[in-house]
Amino acid sequence: MANDLSSWQPRPTPDQRVLQGRFVRLEALAVARHGDDLWRALQGPDPALWDYLPYGPFSERSHFDAWLTNNTERRDPLFYAVIDQASSRALGVFSYLNIVAQDGCIEIGHVAFGAPMQRTAGATEAIYLLARHAFDDLGYRRLEWKCDAANTRSRRAAERFGFVHEGLFRQHRVNKGKNRDTAWFSIIDGEWPRCRDAFQCWLATENFDQQGQQRQRLQALRESA
Repeated sequence: MANDLSSWQPRPTPDQRVLQGRFVRLEALAVARHGDDLWRALQGPDPALWDYLPYGPFSERSHFDAWLTNNTERRDPLFYAVIDQASSRALGVFSYLNIVAQDGCIEIGHVAFGAPMQRTAGATEAIYLLARHAFDDLGYRRLEWKCDAANTRSRRAAERFGFVHEGLFRQHRVNKGKNRDTAWFSIIDGEWPRCRDAFQCWLATENFDQQGQQRQRLQALRESA
């Protein structure tokens, strides 16, 4: 598709349908349904969660609810709550953003996963579900991931998920009174099948032992595909 776009048509925009996985499901963010869970999950023992986001942390519940409400009223970014299938509790939020249907380009961002969700199979599956929906259901050509260049956790996550580092936008933004150089990453449609196969193999039941530990790393599965 990268070279022959003679039949290209603008893609549909995401409609916030429920995306079901084995560990988590994604659904449209709703304050009444998810607010209590998210307040507990996101105000927990990870103060660094908010360091590189342009908002938070929230010292008062009313301010947190106002932030959630604002997010539910927007279509770009388009926010999802991440629901743990085992407990039915919302443990995180993230979004599509910079949605350019005309060119088939879309980004994953505003990632705020509470401590109970971090470094879990559900966290990986949540990213996979959004990526799969963008490429396989909606037919987008490019999926982006951007973060503060100083945010080593986000950079490592992007590379683990299969995003390719494209470069650095120097002095791109001012965030909480500090300079932000922005690191850009992407997966394009020609790379997605290998990434998708690796995600599916990694998430499979047989890739986890009885203690829930991975048998093979996601990167290794992608490299061997």
